[in-house]
Amino acid sequence: MPATALAEADSAPAVVTPSAMPPSFGTLALRWYRLNRAGLRAAAIGVISLLAFLLVWHLLTTYRVVFFVRFTNVPSPLAVYASFTKAIHDPKFLMHILLSCRRIFIGFSLAAIVGVPLGLIMGRFKLVHEIIFPVAEVLRPIPAIAWVPMAIMLWPTNEQSIVFITFLGSFFPILVNTLHGMSLVDPVLVRAAQCLGARERSIFREVYFPASLPHIFTGLTVGMGVAWVSLIAAEMISGQYGIGYFTWEAYSLVQYADIALGMIAIGVLGLGSSVLIRGAGRLVMPWRAK
Repeated sequence: MPATALAEADSAPAVVTPSAMPPSFGTLALRWYRLNRAGLRAAAIGVISLLAFLLVWHLLTTYRVVFFVRFTNVPSPLAVYASFTKAIHDPKFLMHILLSCRRIFIGFSLAAIVGVPLGLIMGRFKLVHEIIFPVAEVLRPIPAIAWVPMAIMLWPTNEQSIVFITFLGSFFPILVNTLHGMSLVDPVLVRAAQCLGARERSIFREVYFPASLPHIFTGLTVGMGVAWVSLIAAEMISGQYGIGYFTWEAYSLVQYADIALGMIAIGVLGLGSSVLIRGAGRLVMPWRAK
Protein backbone atom coordinates (compact mmCIF):
# COMPACT_ATOMS: atom_id res chain seq x y z
CA MET A 1 0.00 0.00 0.00
CA PRO A 2 2.70 2.57 0.77
CA ALA A 3 4.50 1.62 -2.47
CA THR A 4 1.28 2.25 -4.48
CA ALA A 5 0.81 5.63 -2.86
CA LEU A 6 4.42 6.53 -3.63
CA ALA A 7 3.97 5.57 -7.29
CA GLU A 8 0.81 7.67 -7.56
CA ALA A 9 2.62 10.63 -6.01
CA ASP A 10 5.44 10.30 -8.55
CA SER A 11 3.04 10.17 -11.49
CA ALA A 12 1.00 13.20 -10.36
CA PRO A 13 1.71 16.44 -12.30
CA ALA A 14 3.90 18.95 -10.55
CA VAL A 15 2.08 21.99 -9.23
CA VAL A 16 3.67 25.28 -10.42
CA THR A 17 3.47 27.99 -7.82
CA PRO A 18 2.57 31.49 -9.01
CA SER A 19 6.00 32.82 -8.01
CA ALA A 20 7.73 30.46 -10.46
CA MET A 21 5.70 31.60 -13.47
CA PRO A 22 7.39 34.06 -15.88
CA PRO A 23 6.08 37.62 -15.77
CA SER A 24 3.37 38.46 -18.25
CA PHE A 25 3.76 40.86 -21.14
CA GLY A 26 1.70 43.46 -19.32
CA THR A 27 3.98 43.29 -16.29
CA LEU A 28 7.09 43.69 -18.44
CA ALA A 29 5.51 46.60 -20.31
CA LEU A 30 4.63 48.30 -17.02
CA ARG A 31 8.18 47.88 -15.74
CA TRP A 32 9.61 49.30 -18.99
CA TYR A 33 7.25 52.27 -18.78
CA ARG A 34 8.27 53.04 -15.20
CA LEU A 35 11.95 52.89 -16.10
CA ASN A 36 11.57 55.12 -19.17
CA ARG A 37 8.79 57.39 -17.94
CA ALA A 38 10.92 60.54 -17.99
CA GLY A 39 12.25 59.88 -21.50
CA LEU A 40 8.79 59.12 -22.87
CA ARG A 41 7.41 62.29 -21.29
CA ALA A 42 10.18 64.38 -22.85
CA ALA A 43 9.60 62.75 -26.25
CA ALA A 44 5.85 63.35 -26.06
CA ILE A 45 6.35 67.00 -25.13
CA GLY A 46 8.84 67.40 -27.99
CA VAL A 47 6.41 65.92 -30.51
CA ILE A 48 3.59 68.16 -29.28
CA SER A 49 5.87 71.19 -29.47
CA LEU A 50 6.85 70.39 -33.08
CA LEU A 51 3.22 69.86 -34.07
CA ALA A 52 2.23 73.17 -32.47
CA PHE A 53 5.04 74.92 -34.33
CA LEU A 54 3.90 73.44 -37.65
CA LEU A 55 0.30 74.47 -36.93
CA VAL A 56 1.28 78.06 -36.16
CA TRP A 57 3.51 78.15 -39.25
CA HIS A 58 0.64 76.84 -41.39
CA LEU A 59 -1.85 79.40 -40.06
CA LEU A 60 0.54 82.35 -40.43
CA THR A 61 1.40 81.48 -44.03
CA THR A 62 -2.13 80.50 -45.06
CA TYR A 63 -3.66 83.79 -43.90
CA ARG A 64 -0.62 85.88 -44.96
CA VAL A 65 -0.35 87.52 -41.56
CA VAL A 66 1.41 90.88 -41.38
CA PHE A 67 2.13 91.90 -37.80
CA PHE A 68 5.53 93.58 -37.55
CA VAL A 69 6.85 90.49 -39.39
CA ARG A 70 5.53 89.78 -42.88
CA PHE A 71 4.52 86.24 -43.77
CA THR A 72 3.28 87.11 -47.26
CA ASN A 73 6.18 85.41 -49.05
CA VAL A 74 7.01 82.75 -46.49
CA PRO A 75 6.28 79.27 -47.89
CA SER A 76 3.81 77.02 -46.13
CA PRO A 77 4.79 73.67 -44.58
CA LEU A 78 3.04 71.86 -47.44
CA ALA A 79 5.06 73.81 -50.02
CA VAL A 80 8.28 72.97 -48.21
CA TYR A 81 7.28 69.32 -48.03
CA ALA A 82 6.59 69.30 -51.75
CA SER A 83 10.02 70.81 -52.33
CA PHE A 84 11.54 68.15 -50.08
CA THR A 85 9.92 65.26 -51.96
CA LYS A 86 11.29 66.71 -55.17
CA ALA A 87 14.76 67.38 -53.77
CA ILE A 88 15.37 63.90 -52.33
CA HIS A 89 15.12 62.49 -55.86
CA ASP A 90 17.59 65.07 -57.17
CA PRO A 91 21.21 63.84 -57.03
CA LYS A 92 22.43 67.43 -56.95
CA PHE A 93 20.68 68.14 -53.65
CA LEU A 94 22.15 65.00 -52.10
CA MET A 95 25.58 66.06 -53.35
CA HIS A 96 25.16 69.43 -51.62
CA ILE A 97 24.45 67.67 -48.32
CA LEU A 98 27.30 65.17 -48.68
CA LEU A 99 29.83 67.90 -49.49
CA SER A 100 28.77 69.96 -46.50
CA CYS A 101 29.02 66.92 -44.23
CA ARG A 102 32.47 66.12 -45.58
CA ARG A 103 33.67 69.67 -44.95
CA ILE A 104 32.28 69.60 -41.44
CA PHE A 105 33.93 66.25 -40.74
CA ILE A 106 37.35 67.36 -41.96
CA GLY A 107 37.30 70.82 -40.38
CA PHE A 108 35.85 69.70 -37.06
CA SER A 109 38.15 66.68 -36.81
CA LEU A 110 41.21 68.85 -37.39
CA ALA A 111 39.97 71.35 -34.80
CA ALA A 112 39.47 68.58 -32.22
CA ILE A 113 42.84 66.97 -32.98
CA VAL A 114 44.63 70.31 -32.55
CA GLY A 115 42.44 72.05 -29.97
CA VAL A 116 42.15 69.36 -27.29
CA PRO A 117 45.89 68.52 -26.94
CA LEU A 118 46.83 72.20 -27.20
CA GLY A 119 44.34 73.10 -24.48
CA LEU A 120 45.67 70.35 -22.23
CA ILE A 121 49.26 71.48 -22.74
CA MET A 122 48.39 75.15 -22.22
CA GLY A 123 46.51 74.30 -19.06
CA ARG A 124 49.40 72.29 -17.66
CA PHE A 125 52.41 74.42 -18.63
CA LYS A 126 52.23 78.09 -17.74
CA LEU A 127 54.89 79.18 -20.25
CA VAL A 128 53.00 77.66 -23.18
CA HIS A 129 49.82 79.35 -21.94
CA GLU A 130 51.54 82.73 -21.74
CA ILE A 131 52.86 82.39 -25.29
CA ILE A 132 49.75 81.14 -27.10
CA PHE A 133 46.82 82.55 -25.12
CA PRO A 134 47.25 86.24 -26.10
CA VAL A 135 47.33 85.35 -29.81
CA ALA A 136 44.30 83.08 -29.46
CA GLU A 137 42.36 85.79 -27.61
CA VAL A 138 43.05 88.29 -30.40
CA LEU A 139 41.95 85.87 -33.15
CA ARG A 140 38.98 84.34 -31.30
CA PRO A 141 36.50 87.25 -31.59
CA ILE A 142 36.98 87.53 -35.38
CA PRO A 143 33.79 86.11 -36.98
CA ALA A 144 34.05 83.40 -39.58
CA ILE A 145 32.62 85.57 -42.33
CA ALA A 146 35.50 88.05 -41.85
CA TRP A 147 37.97 85.25 -42.52
CA VAL A 148 36.57 84.51 -45.98
CA PRO A 149 38.73 87.01 -47.97
CA MET A 150 41.86 86.03 -46.04
CA ALA A 151 41.12 82.32 -46.46
CA ILE A 152 40.74 82.76 -50.21
CA MET A 153 44.18 84.43 -50.29
CA LEU A 154 45.78 81.83 -48.05
CA TRP A 155 44.55 78.65 -49.75
CA PRO A 156 44.77 77.77 -53.45
CA THR A 157 41.24 76.33 -53.77
CA ASN A 158 37.79 77.28 -52.49
CA GLU A 159 37.39 73.83 -50.95
CA GLN A 160 40.47 74.26 -48.77
CA SER A 161 39.46 77.78 -47.75
CA ILE A 162 35.98 76.60 -46.69
CA VAL A 163 37.45 73.76 -44.62
CA PHE A 164 39.85 76.25 -43.05
CA ILE A 165 37.01 78.55 -42.03
CA THR A 166 35.12 75.57 -40.60
CA PHE A 167 38.23 74.62 -38.67
CA LEU A 168 38.57 78.10 -37.19
CA GLY A 169 34.91 78.20 -36.20
CA SER A 170 35.15 75.04 -34.11
CA PHE A 171 38.76 75.40 -32.92
CA PHE A 172 38.37 78.23 -30.44
CA PRO A 173 35.36 76.85 -28.50
CA ILE A 174 37.18 73.53 -28.14
CA LEU A 175 40.39 75.23 -27.00
CA VAL A 176 38.71 77.54 -24.48
CA ASN A 177 36.56 74.81 -22.92
CA THR A 178 39.53 72.47 -22.64
CA LEU A 179 41.48 75.23 -20.89
CA HIS A 180 38.56 75.81 -18.55
CA GLY A 181 38.40 72.11 -17.73
CA MET A 182 42.11 72.04 -16.94
CA SER A 183 41.77 75.03 -14.62
CA LEU A 184 39.11 73.23 -12.57
CA VAL A 185 41.12 70.05 -11.92
CA ASP A 186 41.40 69.50 -8.18
CA PRO A 187 45.07 70.04 -7.20
CA VAL A 188 44.63 67.54 -4.37
CA LEU A 189 44.24 64.78 -6.97
CA VAL A 190 47.42 65.92 -8.71
CA ARG A 191 49.42 65.96 -5.47
CA ALA A 192 48.04 62.55 -4.50
CA ALA A 193 49.18 61.11 -7.83
CA GLN A 194 52.60 62.66 -7.37
CA CYS A 195 52.90 61.24 -3.86
CA LEU A 196 52.12 57.80 -5.26
CA GLY A 197 55.03 58.15 -7.68
CA ALA A 198 53.09 58.93 -10.87
CA ARG A 199 55.08 60.56 -13.63
CA GLU A 200 53.94 63.50 -15.74
CA ARG A 201 52.58 61.28 -18.50
CA SER A 202 50.60 59.19 -16.05
CA ILE A 203 49.21 62.30 -14.33
CA PHE A 204 48.06 63.61 -17.67
CA ARG A 205 46.42 60.32 -18.59
CA GLU A 206 44.93 59.39 -15.23
CA VAL A 207 44.11 62.76 -13.64
CA TYR A 208 44.00 65.76 -15.97
CA PHE A 209 42.40 64.15 -19.00
CA PRO A 210 39.51 62.34 -17.21
CA ALA A 211 38.80 65.40 -15.04
CA SER A 212 38.68 67.66 -18.11
CA LEU A 213 36.55 65.35 -20.25
CA PRO A 214 33.16 66.93 -19.37
CA HIS A 215 34.41 70.37 -20.41
CA ILE A 216 36.12 68.94 -23.48
CA PHE A 217 32.85 67.45 -24.69
CA THR A 218 31.06 70.69 -23.93
CA GLY A 219 33.60 72.43 -26.15
CA LEU A 220 33.12 69.80 -28.85
CA THR A 221 29.35 70.30 -28.79
CA VAL A 222 29.62 74.09 -28.94
CA GLY A 223 32.35 73.86 -31.54
CA MET A 224 30.17 71.69 -33.76
CA GLY A 225 27.41 74.31 -33.70
CA VAL A 226 29.82 77.13 -34.53
CA ALA A 227 31.37 74.96 -37.24
CA TRP A 228 28.02 74.71 -39.02
CA VAL A 229 27.51 78.47 -38.76
CA SER A 230 30.98 79.09 -40.19
CA LEU A 231 30.51 76.53 -42.95
CA ILE A 232 27.20 77.98 -44.13
CA ALA A 233 28.63 81.50 -44.19
CA ALA A 234 31.63 80.33 -46.20
CA GLU A 235 29.51 78.34 -48.65
CA MET A 236 27.16 81.26 -49.23
CA ILE A 237 30.01 83.60 -50.06
CA SER A 238 32.69 81.56 -51.79
CA GLY A 239 31.24 78.09 -52.32
CA GLN A 240 29.87 76.50 -55.45
CA TYR A 241 28.41 73.44 -53.74
CA GLY A 242 27.05 72.68 -50.30
CA ILE A 243 23.82 73.20 -48.42
CA GLY A 244 24.72 76.83 -47.73
CA TYR A 245 25.22 77.48 -51.42
CA PHE A 246 21.95 75.66 -52.15
CA THR A 247 20.08 77.98 -49.77
CA TRP A 248 21.68 81.12 -51.20
CA GLU A 249 21.04 79.99 -54.77
CA ALA A 250 17.38 79.41 -53.90
CA TYR A 251 17.18 82.98 -52.62
CA SER A 252 18.78 84.30 -55.81
CA LEU A 253 16.25 82.34 -57.93
CA VAL A 254 13.32 83.43 -55.70
CA GLN A 255 12.52 79.82 -54.77
CA TYR A 256 11.14 80.42 -51.31
CA ALA A 257 10.29 76.80 -50.55
CA ASP A 258 13.87 75.75 -51.28
CA ILE A 259 15.15 78.45 -48.92
CA ALA A 260 13.12 76.96 -46.06
CA LEU A 261 14.17 73.45 -47.09
CA GLY A 262 17.83 74.45 -46.95
CA MET A 263 17.38 76.00 -43.52
CA ILE A 264 15.61 72.93 -42.17
CA ALA A 265 18.31 70.67 -43.64
CA ILE A 266 20.98 72.74 -41.89
CA GLY A 267 19.11 72.47 -38.60
CA VAL A 268 18.63 68.71 -38.90
CA LEU A 269 22.27 68.13 -39.82
CA GLY A 270 23.46 70.28 -36.94
CA LEU A 271 21.15 68.48 -34.52
CA GLY A 272 22.35 65.09 -35.73
CA SER A 273 25.99 66.14 -35.30
CA SER A 274 25.39 67.33 -31.75
CA VAL A 275 23.52 64.12 -30.88
CA LEU A 276 26.48 62.06 -32.10
CA ILE A 277 28.88 64.05 -29.94
CA ARG A 278 26.66 63.71 -26.86
CA GLY A 279 26.35 59.97 -27.51
CA ALA A 280 30.11 59.67 -27.74
CA GLY A 281 30.40 61.59 -24.48
CA ARG A 282 28.07 59.16 -22.72
CA LEU A 283 30.15 56.24 -23.98
CA VAL A 284 33.43 57.81 -22.90
CA MET A 285 32.05 59.05 -19.56
CA PRO A 286 29.62 56.35 -18.37
CA TRP A 287 29.84 57.69 -14.82
CA ARG A 288 28.02 60.84 -15.95
CA ALA A 289 25.17 59.03 -17.72
CA LYS A 290 21.78 59.68 -16.16
